[in-house]
Amino acid sequence: MRFLLRFASLVALVVAVIAGTIDSIQSVAASAVVLTPMGDAWNDVSPSSLASLRSMIAYYIHPRFYDMAMQWLLFQPAFAVFLVVSLLLWMVAYKRPSLAARFTA
Repeated sequence: MRFLLRFASLVALVVAVIAGTIDSIQSVAASAVVLTPMGDAWNDVSPSSLASLRSMIAYYIHPRFYDMAMQWLLFQPAFAVFLVVSLLLWMVAYKRPSLAARFTA
């Protein structure tokens, strides 16, 4: 299980670096800071999944949850969202080193 979470963390980190690189290239080309919102990036990749997520959240959780939380999340820069997801997945999969191994020779 930890392996899968670490792998998902790695994938999210790679996507964050790619999104950050794309934003940097666009910023240099435009001579201004360009940050792609998560909603725009998701809509470019798969617009149908974004619409199905909205209907699924509205049906199973509550319609206002999408309006409050998901709209806020979709307006954040894509690279930042993936960095946070990567960090959270890594924290869940982190294995503390045993104290016994620390003091053995």
